[in-house]
Amino acid sequence: MTINCKVKSIEPLAANTYQILLHPEQPVGFKAGQYLMVVMGEADKRPFSIASSPCRHEGEIELHIGAAEHNAYALEVVESMKHALEVGGDIQIDAPHGEAWIREDSQRPILLIAGGTGFSYVRSILDHCISQNIAQPIYLYWGGRDEAQLYAKQELADIANAHERIQFIPVIEETLAEWTGKQGNVLQAVSDDFDSLADFDIYIAGRFEMAGAAREQFTQNKQAKSEHMYGDAYAFI
Repeated sequence: MTINCKVKSIEPLAANTYQILLHPEQPVGFKAGQYLMVVMGEADKRPFSIASSPCRHEGEIELHIGAAEHNAYALEVVESMKHALEVGGDIQIDAPHGEAWIREDSQRPILLIAGGTGFSYVRSILDHCISQNIAQPIYLYWGGRDEAQLYAKQELADIANAHERIQFIPVIEETLAEWTGKQGNVLQAVSDDFDSLADFDIYIAGRFEMAGAAREQFTQNKQAKSEHMYGDAYAFI
C-alpha cells in the first residue's frame, strides 16, 4: 500500500545516522520486524527497517537511516526527507514488507543480532516484546565500528537493568582504553558466548554478507536451525 507521509522531524543519532519520524496520512498496520519502502520514483523504492513497534508507535513511524557520503542510496533519501520537512511536502512510502517479524507464538529464547543501523530492526522487536510481556529470555548483540556508532547503548543498558530476562551485549571493532566490553566481530562474540544455539529463535539485521555468514556459522558450528533464523536478507541470499 502506498501512503503519503509528512516528515515530522529529523534528528542526528550519530555521525551520518539520522532518526526520522514520519506521520502517515492513514494508519499503517505492520508487525515488529517489518520494513517499508521509501518511494523515490515509479521504479525506485528503497527499503528501511521500521524502528518503532506496532503497539507503541502512536500513529508515527520511526526510521534510523545511516547516510554517509559514500552511500548515495540512503543519502538521497535523507536529502529528500529534509526537503519535504522544509517545505511541508509529502514523501511516499510503500508498507508493510518483510517476513522476518517476531514469532510471538514461539516459546523459544530470543537472540537479536544487529550490525550498525540494523539496530532499528531489532529495536522494534525488543520494544514489542517488552510491551507484550513476552516472558522468554532475550539476548541483544549490537555491533559497530566504534562506541559512537552504538547510539542507543545507554538506553539498552537501562532496559537490561530494568528487565531480568533481557541481556544487552555491545560489541565494537575499534576500542579505546576505557572500553570494558566485547571487542571484535559481533558474530564471533555470539559464538564465544553460546555452546549451542539449537533452542533459539534468531533475528538478524545487517549487511547481506553478515546475515549469510551468521547462517553458515551458526548452523554448522552452533546447531542453530535455519528455519528459526529470521532476517530480511534471507529472502535474497
